[in-house]
Amino acid sequence: MKFNEALDLLQVYEAGKPIELVVREYCLKAHEVIKLASNENPYGTAQKVRDCMLHALTHVHFYPDDSMYELKKSLAEHFHVVPEEIIIGAGSDQVIDLAIRAKCKKNDSILMAGITFAMYEIYGRAIGANIVRTQNEQHNLDEFKALYKKHNPKVIFICSPNNPLGEALEVNDIVQFLQEIDSEVLVVIDGAYQEYAAFKDRKMKIVPTEIIKQFPNILYLGTFSKVYGLGGMRIGYGIAQKEIIKYLYKLRPPFNVTTLSLVAANQALKEQDFIEYSLKNCFEQMGCYEDFCQERGIEYIPSYANFITMKLGKVNSTTLSEWLLSQGVIVRNLASYNINAIRITIGTQEHNKRLLLLLKEFYETY
Repeated sequence: MKFNEALDLLQVYEAGKPIELVVREYCLKAHEVIKLASNENPYGTAQKVRDCMLHALTHVHFYPDDSMYELKKSLAEHFHVVPEEIIIGAGSDQVIDLAIRAKCKKNDSILMAGITFAMYEIYGRAIGANIVRTQNEQHNLDEFKALYKKHNPKVIFICSPNNPLGEALEVNDIVQFLQEIDSEVLVVIDGAYQEYAAFKDRKMKIVPTEIIKQFPNILYLGTFSKVYGLGGMRIGYGIAQKEIIKYLYKLRPPFNVTTLSLVAANQALKEQDFIEYSLKNCFEQMGCYEDFCQERGIEYIPSYANFITMKLGKVNSTTLSEWLLSQGVIVRNLASYNINAIRITIGTQEHNKRLLLLLKEFYETY
């Protein structure tokens, strides 16, 4: 059987290993395994969110509200936009897919950083688009400008903070870059980790209502999978001027987000005390990893997200990752990105103490 030939160029996206798989492969007990690989919130989600989901179980035999009225209303109030400037997706991943299919045809170019979220390329190649990456691993806007002029891309992806590396761009630099981009080019700003960046440094904070008002070609993405603690509910959103949203809706499948996801996200948005608690603890605990790296001369990328990327030098990332798996700790091996590094989600104090002790043991015996 023949399939779309563009798929021959694709590799399957490598998600973080689930706890259940590690339990089976390494003959461990589930309570012995900690997962610090997929950038989830280690504190879960707020209690009121869980309560709302339990209440909503009585309605799951009905299709969800396809207008998504309540969540759009809450997001509009939170970001000071109007509901017509919002689209809800099954994770922000789905909005990425809609954006590429709405804007690109076969052989159109899509521009992105040298190392960034893998789904940009996967969705792009699925329609036969030409993927253009910077030589720099991180976001170098001077190189972005040069490649933009050379390749005339239909879509540009800016991921700030960047997954899987963690660097972020100052909003003033992003604005200056956008001023040089033709308004016919769709620029997708992926803000999946923006809550973390804004908490750490206000210069990195992107305000959707300001940026879409100034630039009509911007699509801003957000998600409830990270600081809101709803990774398992798969719900994200896009914010843009009405014309962009209108075209994305032409491709959106009906009932694409579940009832439980809508209820959970709507309540999670109201739990800002929980968000503040999660952000504060994240960066306090991140300091422990930074201290560890500095003490041992390990290169790391200063992070504005809820993870830290450690470049390992002479230590092989696969060797270290597999050894940690045998000890019941899951981290993200970045070898699939052609970089000898690991990405560690910042866990609870207990999680981080355990992993740091294991890292110390490994480095003392390696």
